[in-house]
Amino acid sequence: MSDAMLNDLQARAARLDAEDPLGKHRERFTLPEGVVYLDGNSLGALPAGVPGAVADVVGRQWGELLIRSWDESGWWTAPERIGDRIAPLVGAAPGQVTVGDSTSVNLFKALVGAARLAAPGRTTMLVDATTFPTDGYIAASAARMTGLDLVPVDPSDAADAMDERTAVVLLNHVDYRTGRLHDLPALTGAAHAAGALIVWDLCHSAGALPVGLDAHAVDLAVGCTYKYLNGGPGSPAYLYVARRHQGAFDSPLPGWNSHAEPFAMTPQYTPAQGAARARVGTPDILSMLALESALDAWEDVDVEAVRAKSLALTDFFLDCVAAYVPPGTVEVVTPQEHAHRGSQVSLRTDGAREVMAELISRGIVGDFRAPDVLRFGFTPLYVGFADAERAARTLGHIFG
Repeated sequence: MSDAMLNDLQARAARLDAEDPLGKHRERFTLPEGVVYLDGNSLGALPAGVPGAVADVVGRQWGELLIRSWDESGWWTAPERIGDRIAPLVGAAPGQVTVGDSTSVNLFKALVGAARLAAPGRTTMLVDATTFPTDGYIAASAARMTGLDLVPVDPSDAADAMDERTAVVLLNHVDYRTGRLHDLPALTGAAHAAGALIVWDLCHSAGALPVGLDAHAVDLAVGCTYKYLNGGPGSPAYLYVARRHQGAFDSPLPGWNSHAEPFAMTPQYTPAQGAARARVGTPDILSMLALESALDAWEDVDVEAVRAKSLALTDFFLDCVAAYVPPGTVEVVTPQEHAHRGSQVSLRTDGAREVMAELISRGIVGDFRAPDVLRFGFTPLYVGFADAERAARTLGHIFG
């Protein structure tokens, strides 16, 4: 690369960082010195307030108050309280999101619940053929349980595949390998036009871009909280059940925590009202309250601003890759069009595993997806334009 090219891109990065309205939020996170962290689409960085909050939960709430904390520290209400904090990040009004369990468990609840809500006589469940494997495994089990035929479809063909036989559609908002963003409004509309219900997996979009669950009349949605929401490794997932479906939502996992009177200990199950009927067992309080503290990082943050920076970051990174990496070395598999791009850039190359290992050894942390994809996640609350420039420049040095 020429010195002029290097100076131009570094100057451009410095200008963009200086003009960035979200740049000040980087101080809300604890990041290792000298590391460019581009794997927040797998595990978000540590929000600065979480260690103190967890210490309080362990030392005072559990250590001193003991069982009194279920009431006095608000443990019992945490799943819906934290759900209401996630709700605006996915475009939902309060009372429709509950937090708990894993994405897989919530997906099972959502798919079986949707099948039970579907009109009689429908026979198929459409599932994203490019989905994260767990979604496919869960969908296959849910289809067997509900007597539906599982039909894998490419999301680009999903609308055409929906017909009078379709009961439920499961799609990923953003493809985990390529970063392709699927058209949630249009595909939700197509499902409803066919008389089907739709379940969206938001794991790679919530916290990275506007979702609009209520605005687009989504039926059910699930998502994890340890990626762009920075809730910590294994932090509890969430389930959105649109208010219009809550009265009839029949969870396949009717645990005591979702009972209308959980402490009555009756042998007959009566579901709670509202989002609480999606609960199952006792909440994981330590991870739950770590997540609640992590969400403080989102105070006064506009998701539209996050989306604007995400697109600017990924555009700039692609420009830097084009400038620094020898032609023909990598193939960009993430869509160039903003309307079809999530908040990551995936590059295909030979020896991708070894290339990523070398990047990590040089302080650039992304990840590898078999067989040949380098994946870089851009989390706008703590990733800057200088980070993007350094990552691409280091990639160029490895190939140079």
